Amino acid sequence: MATLKLLVVDDEPGIRSGVERIVRNFKVDYPFMDDAYDFEVTEAASGEEAIELIEKDMPDIALLDNKLPGMQGVEVLEYIRNNNYEIIVVMITSYASLELAVKATHDGAIDFIPKPFTPQELKSSLENITKQIFLKRMARRMKDEGKQVRFQFLSVLSHELKAPLNAVEGYLNMIKERQLGNAIDDYNEVVERSIKRLQSMRNLILDLLDLTKIESGKPSQKMQNINLTDIIRSSIDTNMPFAIQKEVEISLSAPETVIRFLDPEEFEIVFNNLISNAIKYNKPEGKVNILLEETQGKTVISVEDTGIGIESEDMNDLFRDFVRIKNDKTRHISGSGLGLSIVKKIIELNKGEIIVESIPGRGSKFIIQLPS
Repeated sequence: MATLKLLVVDDEPGIRSGVERIVRNFKVDYPFMDDAYDFEVTEAASGEEAIELIEKDMPDIALLDNKLPGMQGVEVLEYIRNNNYEIIVVMITSYASLELAVKATHDGAIDFIPKPFTPQELKSSLENITKQIFLKRMARRMKDEGKQVRFQFLSVLSHELKAPLNAVEGYLNMIKERQLGNAIDDYNEVVERSIKRLQSMRNLILDLLDLTKIESGKPSQKMQNINLTDIIRSSIDTNMPFAIQKEVEISLSAPETVIRFLDPEEFEIVFNNLISNAIKYNKPEGKVNILLEETQGKTVISVEDTGIGIESEDMNDLFRDFVRIKNDKTRHISGSGLGLSIVKKIIELNKGEIIVESIPGRGSKFIIQLPS
């Protein structure tokens, strides 16, 4: 049995004792984990006491109320962020407001549970957090433990694929048994749902394999002179069927030849991610404009779309592992939460940087700068 340290910060004794009762015999267990996880609870009645406990015995998770005597919860959250502590914070408060939610999210809180909350709401949040902690720890261990951890990482993949495979199997049985009748058109929605499930599975597989390669810590074995223009054109061709389906127009402005000493497979990953995202988060009849140029001693590539854009408070989370920006405009868009994390890692391995510019409702622009 593995144990996660859970710090409950609330000035209400009933809330602290209630959380302790909820998690007392609660365990999180997934098929791909070696051990189930339970929780060791410590309590703090104030922000000042919480910081003392953090410094004394670093918790893995903090359930943090904002309305505290003296130091407020968001100040504790700022303290955690400023010290780069790897504590996953969930805000719990009965004084919920949009301003507080935005600030808490900006400062690193990954969830926001208004009080009063049910035991199931708390357990669901802890289940998701535990899986995230496990996956992050496993990614780090991959550098040291080789094949065994790689095998375990693939078992995560098999678990994540189980649900969509079951769904597709169910849809196919519906068709086989003619449950909706004999007319082909009656099954259009079922077929569409199956296609989306298969696309999600394919993307998850590719993203996990890409992350495995990047997190291995090994230098690329395929560095060579490549024409970046050709790599971008290949990525456009790969994504063209998706663009046609979404009624999105792609344009490229680039010299015929821009030779750089890079790994072609890595930069196919970069451009496939950026272009597919520009299509995925675009609007019908939208545009994706790609620019490649050499200027002031740098190679600059930008991928700009006319899509839904990104809120400023979400910018800090864009490149985090297993994180997807969720709101009313994106909740129906599938993804693994790994694509942009992989892109940034590849760019930084090549001593470059990636910059994001975005206007909500008007589009986003991802700019890569590589040194000559």
